[in-house]
Amino acid sequence: MEPINVNIQNSIRISGSKILYFDPLEVESRHDADYIFITHSHFDHFSLLAILELKKQNTVFVTPKDIVEELLSIGISEEYIVVVKPNQKYVFKNIEFQTIPAYNLHKKNHRKEMGWVSYLVTLDKVIYYIAGDTDVTKEAKEVKCDVAFVPVGGTYTMDCIEAANLINHIKPKLAIPTHYGYVVGSVKDAEIFKKRLDKSIACKIYIK
Repeated sequence: MEPINVNIQNSIRISGSKILYFDPLEVESRHDADYIFITHSHFDHFSLLAILELKKQNTVFVTPKDIVEELLSIGISEEYIVVVKPNQKYVFKNIEFQTIPAYNLHKKNHRKEMGWVSYLVTLDKVIYYIAGDTDVTKEAKEVKCDVAFVPVGGTYTMDCIEAANLINHIKPKLAIPTHYGYVVGSVKDAEIFKKRLDKSIACKIYIK
């Protein structure tokens, strides 16, 4: 399996010296997760069923506070839950990451006061930006990364054109569109996103 994969929506798997999942959804049973990161509590980003298919004995869960009770309800021990807030830096033995506020500018679906997050994660000297559900915010424009996963479906997040403009601004080496083809958006949004990127930025479309 290749080091990066997007299964559906924002369901991302990154493998290297550790195996990381972000917002897993409708996954195969693997029980190989070293870390599972959750951006926020909406059903298309937080699935207890998917978590049960991926967790192993010492999986670490990284999550905003409003998800903790549900994790505890399926037997996850508090010692393996890291509760995060926006605008923080965290250093573990194998990885380090930052939390970036993820919110809508003019809609109420993802309010800033909810404390939901994007992640900026460094694994094996590669910096990954997992935007989750957000608009093009001032914080998003300040991101520096090698690989960026950004939503393109519109309606509840930035749309494909806004996402392309953001990527052209922050200039990662690789951009990967997410958040389409499940609730809103289609592969056409991903294709428009790709066409609008600067030629210096690689793009890979995973969800078909």
